[in-house]
Amino acid sequence: MRNKEEIKELLEYFRATENKDLKFDEEAIFAAYEKNDDHQSLAVKILSIFGGILASLAFLGFLFLTGLYDSTSGLLISGVLLIVGGIFINTLYNTTIFDTVSVSSYIIGFVLLTLGLFKMEMAENTVTLLCILIAAVSLVVVRSYIIAFIAVVMISGGMLTLIALNDHFELIHLYTSFLAIMVTAVFLKEAKIMTLHPAFSKLYNPVRIGLIFSFLAGLVFLGNDFIEVSGDYIWISSVVMILTIMYVLSRIFEVLDISQTAQKAGIYIVTLALLLPTLLSPGISGAILIILVSFLVNYKTSLAIGIMAFIYFVSRYYYDLHFTLLTKSILLFSSGILFLGLYLLTRKKLTSNEKV
Repeated sequence: MRNKEEIKELLEYFRATENKDLKFDEEAIFAAYEKNDDHQSLAVKILSIFGGILASLAFLGFLFLTGLYDSTSGLLISGVLLIVGGIFINTLYNTTIFDTVSVSSYIIGFVLLTLGLFKMEMAENTVTLLCILIAAVSLVVVRSYIIAFIAVVMISGGMLTLIALNDHFELIHLYTSFLAIMVTAVFLKEAKIMTLHPAFSKLYNPVRIGLIFSFLAGLVFLGNDFIEVSGDYIWISSVVMILTIMYVLSRIFEVLDISQTAQKAGIYIVTLALLLPTLLSPGISGAILIILVSFLVNYKTSLAIGIMAFIYFVSRYYYDLHFTLLTKSILLFSSGILFLGLYLLTRKKLTSNEKV
């Protein structure tokens, strides 16, 4: 909700639809709205993140010029202080300017701490695990959108780093499958999650978008040639995502009021037949999953991200020399039919509902 007028309209709607005489503490609602700073657009938050990253790079360059890199204890102490400082600043202030300062401090602290640990000749796995632990702790402590988002991405990035460092590339299937289920659960259980605890309502949005980026990172990681993932088992991730898509379809049936068993079965069969060609390209089925859950909950940001990811994975699949042109054509044809069918189905149902 962008302004007080929309809040008033919503309250009037509740009063008109309920038989009982509802009373609201409008002053308290307006005060909570004005206090809440989470209405900033995602674009502002992204610019704040990039501003923090650029400021971090500039400040790191200055620190290295002063010779801080030569001191292991200096790196460790500075890193810890900056991480704690970034978290502390964020708990005291909740504005875009201080968000940028806290993000800069947080990122610089992680870089310095990591460099200090490496100078102590600590094992790469141990350093990665420590970074994951610190990111997880900061996610619990901080209520900031930006730092919570960075913490989620750092945790997932740490997991991918562990997979790469130990050459256990087959575990990428477990990673992508787990995140596919997590993304679906977080999107579809929004109300239940946000009402579990007040902290969850503040963390929900950054964690949700962080999971989307983490999921896409796993799909990109899975599709790269520099990792040694056997093509014989690449279908594992796709199977999990296709099953998840079928579950999301069942929820879409509820929204579109599709109750006939024969109609449901027909849609399931057609969808499954159209998704089978994506077994060799889990990135496409993953992007479709993001599009469907975003459509279901009307989350436009991830819907746009899912569409861009779909275009990327389809174009990448088309230029992949490991598959024949016939296989690629079948996949593109099937994907096109799937989306056209979904469009026609939703359009028809929504139009019929409006007439009723």
